[in-house]
This record gives sequence, C-alpha cells and structure tokens, in this order.
Amino acid sequence: MVARLVIAAPSSGAGKTTVATGLMAAFAGRGLAVSPHKVGPDYIDPGYHALATGRPGRNLDAYMCGTGLIAPLFEHGARGCDLAVVEGVMGLYDGAADQGELASTAQVSKLLKAPVVLVVDASSQSRSVAALVHGFASWDPEVRIGGVILNKVATDRHEHLLREALGESGVPVLGVLRRAPAVATPSRHLGLVPVAERQAAAVEAVAAQAEQVRAGCDMEALLALARSAPDLRTEAWSPETAGRPGTGGAVLPARPAPRVAVAGGAAFTFSYAEHAELLTAAGAEVVAFDPLRDEALPEGTSGLVIGGGFPEMYGGELSANEPLRKAVAALAATGAPVAAECAGLLYLARSLDGSPMCGVLDADARMSERLTLGYRDAVAVNDSVLAPAGARMRGHEFHRTVIEPGAGELAAWGLRQPEHRVEGFVQGGVHASYVHTHWAGAPEVAARFVERCAGGPVA
Repeated sequence: MVARLVIAAPSSGAGKTTVATGLMAAFAGRGLAVSPHKVGPDYIDPGYHALATGRPGRNLDAYMCGTGLIAPLFEHGARGCDLAVVEGVMGLYDGAADQGELASTAQVSKLLKAPVVLVVDASSQSRSVAALVHGFASWDPEVRIGGVILNKVATDRHEHLLREALGESGVPVLGVLRRAPAVATPSRHLGLVPVAERQAAAVEAVAAQAEQVRAGCDMEALLALARSAPDLRTEAWSPETAGRPGTGGAVLPARPAPRVAVAGGAAFTFSYAEHAELLTAAGAEVVAFDPLRDEALPEGTSGLVIGGGFPEMYGGELSANEPLRKAVAALAATGAPVAAECAGLLYLARSLDGSPMCGVLDADARMSERLTLGYRDAVAVNDSVLAPAGARMRGHEFHRTVIEPGAGELAAWGLRQPEHRVEGFVQGGVHASYVHTHWAGAPEVAARFVERCAGGPVA
C-alpha cells in the first residue's frame, strides 16, 4: 500500500502547485521515494514534480483515460514508492464542462481513496475561512478533507485569527505559509514556463518551495494523514499488456525493433510518460531528439512522434535548423509514420508566424489572441497510422495559435464539442492534429503505430 495525499484548493491560483511541489521535494529530501501525480491534462506541472522527486511526473485524467484506469495508473506510477503526492486541478469540485464531477480532483480523490489537503489562499479573509472550509468539507461526504494549509498569510496576527476561526471547523490546520516571492514560478500565455526552459531557475524555485513547506507545515501530521489511506486493492496498469487484452502477456513474435524518434527539448516538452512506455512495450526502440539542436534525425528512424510544447517561442530557432526540417520532410515523403500533436502540427506546417517550418503540410500557422481550451470527444474521420476510421478517442485542446486551413483534404478528427467540426490532417503516413491524446486510454494507438513503423498493415 502506498501512502498518499491529494493537494486541492477552492479555486485556481490558491497555490496548489507550490504546496504540492514543495511537499514532494521536502519528503524526497527526507529520503522517501515520492511518486508525483497531477490530476487533469496539464503537461507543465509534472515537469516541476519530476524535478522535485527524481521520478516521472504522471497525469491522472479521468476524462481521457476513463475512471476505471485512475487507480491502476496510479499504482503503476507509485510502485515501489513510500509516498505519493497528487496535485489537483482547478477547484476541488471542478471537472469537465457539463459532465458533473467527471475528471475533477474530488472524483480522483474518491477513486484513489485518498485524503485531501485543502490549500486556501487566506490573503483577503480571516473568520470567513472557516465557512469556506466547512462548505468544501461538507459538500460531498465521500471526499475526505483531512486538513488545511493556509497560504499567503500576512502576519502572526492574521495567522492567529485564521487558526481561531478554524478551531471550531473540525478540520485541522496542517500548515501556514507566508507570502514568499522566491517560490514563485513565472507564467505566460499557456501557464507556467516549463522546467526545460529555465532549468537552473526551476531548481532554485523548487528548493525554495521545499524549504517554505518544511518551515511552515506539520510534516509528521501530513505523513500520518497520507498513511491513513486504505489499500486500493487494484492491479497496477501495465504497458506490456495494456495494448494486447486477452494475450495474458504472451511474448510477441521476434522481429527487429523499429526506431521511433520522439521530439523533445525546450520547444517540445508536452508528453505523457506512458506514451514512450507503450511504444517500447509494442516493440519499438524509442530515441529522443531535440529539434532545436540536432541537425539530423536519429540514424535508422522508422517513425516520428512530435508532441506538444511551445514552438511559437522558438519559431526562429526551429526555422534556422534547416537540415533537420528537410530531414523531417524527407522522412514524411517516404510515407513513414509521423504522429504530431499541437506543437508538432505547427512544426509540420509550411510556416509559423512567417518563419519557414518543415513544409510537410500545405498550411500556415500563426499566434492568436484567442485561447482554445477544453476536452474533446473525437472520432477518426479517415484511416491513419493511429486509428481506423470510426475509432473514438477523448482528447484535449490547449493553444493560442491557429492554422489555415484547419483541416486537410483528409481530416484527422471529427469533434462534437464545443461545436461540430473536423480538424487536422491525414496525409500518407502523417497524422497531425491540435488534439492531445493520452494513449493509456487507447493503448491500441501505440501498437498500431509501431506495427506500421515495422512495415506491417494498419487496417
């Protein structure tokens, strides 16, 4: 059994990331093996979690993966650890739009049977904090709020008023944190700046967060609360068997491992750890490369995965790496499998904000003031290296760019919300789309992609 805590808040901006990352780093600093997790589709916070713990940050998304996979995916990530810390998303009870509690932190806490620590921004309140905490603690009796951490507390007098008010709430105060500029993490148009773009500064910020948490929180009480979580009694998810239901883990026929190149570096930081694990389990050799630095694809590349990130921040540098752009275009021209999501879509376009990109797609991309954000229910419009026509997947869009046209002659996905539309491109072996997907929720995607990389059929 893995001890575990869910770090939640009444709303976004209360300090969940600071507290969760600080707790991860502080407990890891005590010699505990800490498993980091994030509720929802966010790619950026898990990068800070990984920095704090030395382990991959993993997402628990009940919309994209389904409620039945939350506990197994948690057990997979937390295997062998002493403690798991799960950072929530938005407010405790906020989930997918018009879907009730689906994908909310509250739902995930119940699926994990995990106690919740509520992080409250106390900067503009005193006695009212008790009413707020009482409301959150009593809203859903299945959600167990085991304590409160008060954030952005101004003075000793302010702390006294808050503690006095909460004394009658029945919810213990497990920490009090003062305002501390050193723990702040810079943000921009899509959230926090990723770790890969500010490595040294990120290390300093995480260390400051750990110190603030150690100084302001009752670490023993938090650990005792985490250890009070009951056994989940669930089998851990396994990439080796996830894509081959009914095989009992049977060994696949021996064949040369196709080499799948996966884009990384500062421009392409958005990926889920399970994707590489599924590709490997399906028989691929996964090799990372950095489009900002490498002038050639890894030798022997059979397929290419280009995930999300911030190409708009590095358009000039990506464009200047002409040898790699030509190599990507040449690989795509052979019909080799290429899976591109969001940033990958932009990189394959003809141009981004006027800078030449790979030119695989007859489309041009640019920054926009409009934020496109939300879960998507998608259906494959055409056969591709990822899915047969008619296959359904759930995904997520999160970008401030537009691409024109928005879909190719053969579109990638048909979307049902927020409005009916088709988007993305299926072109030869290329599948390019704005929609981020989590392959743990559809592991057959990785198996199909690797099969095509190995020269097998995709139908």
